[in-house]
Amino acid sequence: MKPILIALGFIATFTFLVSTTSLNAYGAPIFSMCVALALLIQWLAFIPAYQHQTERYYDLVGSSSFILVTLVALLLADRYDDRSLVLSAMVILWALRLGSFLYRRIRQDGGDDRFENIKPNAKRFFLTWTLQGLWVSITAATVFATISAERAVPLTAYDLNAIALWVMGFTLEVIADRQKRTHRAKVGKGEFIQSGLWAYSRHPNYFGEILLWIGVALLAFPALQGLAYVTLLSPVFVYLLLTRMSGIPMLEKKAEKKWGDRADYQAYKKRTRLLVPFKR
Repeated sequence: MKPILIALGFIATFTFLVSTTSLNAYGAPIFSMCVALALLIQWLAFIPAYQHQTERYYDLVGSSSFILVTLVALLLADRYDDRSLVLSAMVILWALRLGSFLYRRIRQDGGDDRFENIKPNAKRFFLTWTLQGLWVSITAATVFATISAERAVPLTAYDLNAIALWVMGFTLEVIADRQKRTHRAKVGKGEFIQSGLWAYSRHPNYFGEILLWIGVALLAFPALQGLAYVTLLSPVFVYLLLTRMSGIPMLEKKAEKKWGDRADYQAYKKRTRLLVPFKR
């Protein structure tokens, strides 16, 4: 129960700070409503997921939450400036692609072994859904803050740099994911990938993910003010999540367990960077 309270305490404090600069709708800050909706969606989805002991829709619900909450924010703010619309399009396109990719993957794989020991425990399983709500809220915080900001800032030539960074990151992620799925379709899970972008980085899809959220934050930056600058933690949060918590550490541990005794895998690790895709 304590981890759940800590997570809720953190997101409540974060939301309170950012909401001081948010427009209101129906007597409440729009930013707060976005966070509340993101959490509510996860908690409602947890009920049938726990009853049926399945994680099959976990990633799909998470990705869909980005889309739904972004659209609700636009409707509540009732202000469709170019910056908000471009940011919304970025989030929606990314979420549509990621959600469909992850859902297809879990259907093909038959499940996600990360949840095997979590699903039977109601508190632990509920915590994973709560953390997904936190992931949605913090990752897209700059977008929600921009949409609900008290002032709209027109796009300028400077913003093309942020958009280009997002396009670059999105493209890298899509290509890397596609290359890995193609590789697995040909040789199965028993062989690690070391071709294409994976010859330059052991996790090029994660590098693309980090890059695109930096682009989102840079595009949102001119519209932020006051305590809303706290939302610039978004790409830092994504980086820490992927490199210190559930992303790279978990995958590296699994890979080492599976191929660690093979000379070709150790050679691949030695010559290939962990994240940033460049030759050593």
